[in-house]
Amino acid sequence: MAHPSQLGLQDAASPVMEELLHFHDHALMIVFLISTLVFYIILAMMTTKMTDKYILDAQEIEIVWTLLPAIVLILVALPSLRILYLIDEVENPHLTIKAMGHQWYWSYEYTDYEELSFDSYMTPLQDLNPGQFRLLETDHRMVIPMESLIRVLISAEDVLHSWAVPALGVKMDAVPGRLNQITFMISRPGLYYGQCSEICGANHSFMPIVLEAIPLDPFEDWSSSMLEEA
Repeated sequence: MAHPSQLGLQDAASPVMEELLHFHDHALMIVFLISTLVFYIILAMMTTKMTDKYILDAQEIEIVWTLLPAIVLILVALPSLRILYLIDEVENPHLTIKAMGHQWYWSYEYTDYEELSFDSYMTPLQDLNPGQFRLLETDHRMVIPMESLIRVLISAEDVLHSWAVPALGVKMDAVPGRLNQITFMISRPGLYYGQCSEICGANHSFMPIVLEAIPLDPFEDWSSSMLEEA
């Protein structure tokens, strides 16, 4: 969960988000080193009164400033491509959930069960309990088992939406007439908040996403109770 004045990213709650955090630190360190080198060169050129007589013709330095950027690009590209493949990989998901975006709420359908679906609206301010977050809490949470591979099929009924949960490192557009998918696995139990991340109309700011990750046995009890109520 993000907090005021936070400078970094949220704590990772999935293996993919951990990889993204590591890549963020890796790329940031490369940017820092490049910035330091450029600042040093500018400072040296501004403060020295000496002139290199070989400045107009230096084969060695031309080779160096051609090879160094290529090496830097490789150091950034290889980890990036690896994470892209990890994000897109789908292999035998344990549970599939269909998330549909509406103006302005989400509906969830657990496709592995016959009649397990519900709508998820933002909880009004006057109905919030102590400790709940304004504009982030919903009347029905998307409950999923932890340490299980989850596939979410995402679409929309009216306009463009975007299903995003920062702590899991997932964000996917919900496009009317198109079915997109994402997969993730939550490492620990807890509540994870997200919001629609595509401007979708007047109440775009009022369609939050709440995931509740629980162990497998309590999830089976919850699904059984939901089926009985249906």
